[in-house]
Amino acid sequence: MSGARVGRVLALAAATSLALAACAGGGGAGGGDASTVKIGFMGDLTGEGSAIVIPPFNGAKMAIDEYNAKSPKVKIELVKYDSQGKSEQATSLIAQAINTDKITALIGPAFSGESKAIGGTLEESKIPSISPSATNFALADRGWKFWHRVVANDNDQGPKIAEFLHAAKSPKKVFVLSDEQEYSVGLAETVAKTFNQKGVQVETDKFSKDASDYSSTVTKVKSANPDLIFFGGYYAQAGRLLKALRDDNVNTLFATGDGSLDKQLISGAGEKAAEGAVIACPCNIPSSEASGASKTFFENYKKSAGTDPAIYSTEGYDAATAYIKAVEAGKTTSEDINTFLSTLSFEGVSKPIKFKPNGEPENNSIFVYKVQGGVVKLLGPSVSAKLEG
Repeated sequence: MSGARVGRVLALAAATSLALAACAGGGGAGGGDASTVKIGFMGDLTGEGSAIVIPPFNGAKMAIDEYNAKSPKVKIELVKYDSQGKSEQATSLIAQAINTDKITALIGPAFSGESKAIGGTLEESKIPSISPSATNFALADRGWKFWHRVVANDNDQGPKIAEFLHAAKSPKKVFVLSDEQEYSVGLAETVAKTFNQKGVQVETDKFSKDASDYSSTVTKVKSANPDLIFFGGYYAQAGRLLKALRDDNVNTLFATGDGSLDKQLISGAGEKAAEGAVIACPCNIPSSEASGASKTFFENYKKSAGTDPAIYSTEGYDAATAYIKAVEAGKTTSEDINTFLSTLSFEGVSKPIKFKPNGEPENNSIFVYKVQGGVVKLLGPSVSAKLEG
């Protein structure tokens, strides 16, 4: 074969290779036809908050696996990014996700602090995101057009759990605690504000999320002798705090928010100490007694993940489904998907899914749970749940 002919063959092969690569690539922000769309999932998958994040990841994976099993024209690839809930780690990972992996969209970040840290980068890169679990209310006030969530924020959760507790227990004095994490501070502030508005005396305190000694906080709470204690934060800190309170014979009703809705609250505090703790969540976790779509989800999730649904399993599924519906409608670029999300409306497993112009969900129901007999049990929606004892 002559040198000229070899050159022509190599040139043809190179052109073919480039064409195939273009066809196989993800939609990306730039656009073009795609045979595969890459969607990232970011959150704490191995750190101390992973019990809140693995369930929505499993839900998202289940939705995408179900979609890909239908052999669609455009498949979806789910790419994991384990931020461990750390803002600095999320910042590094999103650069990789956008510049190297060329994701088209993101499910997450799971937590509020990391959502705040990378929201601007997602906005500048025009990458749509849907968080299944970040609840800090201020995230919706940044003017981001590519940011969304399928969960009610703390301006919904905080007042509604405070109103529920006020109606159930009529406390005259409440002690509200937080650590320095974005989510914790935001939720604690909204709860304290609501109790204040109802004429309840409120005292507050804040401690480090990495604290190992809670004696100072416990002393302050004990001295205040409140009728109710509320902690805005995650189960890792809530478990240790609750144990310290009970060890010092502070047996006041303990309430907390969605970040503590996991069995590790019980294992962290001890079953006896955790008994009676009240937990709020903008999530309705399907149980084995569920019916209809919730029952179907429960059975399919258990088969897919090998465990029962947990906090934000359904929200992860619905976030993924929102993107699936966009791809099914022929939207494979980041900007086209984002535009599609503004018109989206469907009956999700967690709730009806529809986004407001600022990315907030239209539906903002809050549910109340209680630790009873060593397990977390649903009492019902905050507007109708009853707190016995």
